[in-house]
Amino acid sequence: MKPKIVREIFLRLQAANPNPTTELVYHSPFELLIAVILSAQATDVSVNKATAKLYAVANTPETILALGLDGLKSYIKTIGLYNSKAANILKTCQILIEQHHSQVPHDREALEALAGVGRKTANVVLNTAFGEPTIAVDTHIFRIANRIGLADAKTVDGVEQQLLKIIPPQFKLDAHHWLILHGRYVCIARKPKCLDCLLRDLCQFQEKPLS
Repeated sequence: MKPKIVREIFLRLQAANPNPTTELVYHSPFELLIAVILSAQATDVSVNKATAKLYAVANTPETILALGLDGLKSYIKTIGLYNSKAANILKTCQILIEQHHSQVPHDREALEALAGVGRKTANVVLNTAFGEPTIAVDTHIFRIANRIGLADAKTVDGVEQQLLKIIPPQFKLDAHHWLILHGRYVCIARKPKCLDCLLRDLCQFQEKPLS
């Protein structure tokens, strides 16, 4: 995709939503970290419902660890894969206490060393909590980046690297939020809402690229 088209895509997304952010509800880097771990294969809506109750009683590594496995499960049992997520969250809390003074590290390697934290989760935390210009590629971004023509890759890492290369620096901080929201509400997996899309004349899926 030509640089001028890429720039126009993000100019339009920016104009429509100047200050995008995650739809996960959080009030600290730790709350964000736990919410993102829980959000794997789950909706933000379901995570927010669970964390609203959880964070009212436990929102630090120490207080969540004090709940124990069964106690934590009781708060997140409505979320998919809650058994493994509960175990990972408790391990992560222990690591944060023992190695990071109960603080979420501002470092990719340290984040990815936490239980249940992969590259995508680390990217979300680095971007949303710490203002790093990372691109967290989820299923929405993977789908629409390839569909629109921003990327042409068969792996999540491939899409991430291509997006980091072509997205102008001034848009990188907010890019993954714009793309996630666009994929969640407009460029959906089945029957994308092309008639309502502000990118329709730029999208390769529509085969109407900007000349």
